[in-house]
Amino acid sequence: MISEEQVRSALAQVKYPGFSRDIISFGLIKAVHVDGKNVQIDISLATRDANIPRQIHEQATNALQSLVGIGDIKLNFDIKDPPNAAQQGPATVTSSIPGVKHVIAVASGKGGVGKSTVSANLAVALSRTGARVGLCDCDLYGPSIAHMFGTNDRPMATEDNQIIPVEKHGLQLMSMGFLLNDDSPVIVRGPMATRYTQQFLRQCMWNNLDYLVLDLPPGTGDIQLTVVQTVALSGTVIVTTPQEVALIDARKAVAMFAKVNVPVIGLIENMSHFVCPNDGNVYHIFGKGGGEREARKMGVPLLGQIPLEIQVRESGDDGHPVALEDPANHPASAAFQKIAGEIISILAARPA
Repeated sequence: MISEEQVRSALAQVKYPGFSRDIISFGLIKAVHVDGKNVQIDISLATRDANIPRQIHEQATNALQSLVGIGDIKLNFDIKDPPNAAQQGPATVTSSIPGVKHVIAVASGKGGVGKSTVSANLAVALSRTGARVGLCDCDLYGPSIAHMFGTNDRPMATEDNQIIPVEKHGLQLMSMGFLLNDDSPVIVRGPMATRYTQQFLRQCMWNNLDYLVLDLPPGTGDIQLTVVQTVALSGTVIVTTPQEVALIDARKAVAMFAKVNVPVIGLIENMSHFVCPNDGNVYHIFGKGGGEREARKMGVPLLGQIPLEIQVRESGDDGHPVALEDPANHPASAAFQKIAGEIISILAARPA
């Protein structure tokens, strides 16, 4: 005899294609019917990718066949179209955030490429166009937005437990960094990280924003998946540096977003080059042209190239992002302003 518990345990070994989580934890299994040694499974999916149900069918069949004494296996798939182009998860229906027109995720395949610096300055650059902008630091384990904006303010809450974002430099901000002391580590396991992320997105009183920029943690883990299952993203921006080791991971990030139907707005090449202040020569410390070649391969725009400048680092440390400076006198500020203009144009050109 085969038990339902055995069946579910076997299916817990089946990963959703492209993710580390399994189809049981995603809630895709709607029913398990056991008749002696014969098994029938009802599986519900929301996807337009025909490869996903095929891969799940193959992996689930293999997993169930490993059970001793198993008989006939029947997998019934209920496949539905996602409700909109930004539907992002295996099963969860996403929605827009009240008070926000566009949600832009800033992601990277690896750490150390300056993603948070890009997120902070991109938000500032968007704000300088006259737009109303918010910035949500979704990197729970390494929050840096509070430091980059030079504020230790604590967010307030309303009577119905809505979080009021901190305001600085004309932006609405939310970060785990506002809730902790500087030396306090964030020690939370996956489910709690999911809960915090959802609260930052769904329980913040974002006030009439044109753009909400999400600073995601590096990689393709639980928080990224929580974001794309919680809200409908207008698109994602991938940050990389020119060298191949960063581009390899950037490809993984692009592949993940493709699997969950999130459009990639474009690629940003950070630390693109260094202009020596002594002789004016340009040095490509991390390689040359990597971002441009990769964007061409991906079929997405290269939104801009951010130079490697001491002031970018100093401005972030001082809580005054470099994009606040006059673009005419600061190449990095000019680069961020150009990128902001590119993103606005791309989003505006999409069908309503």
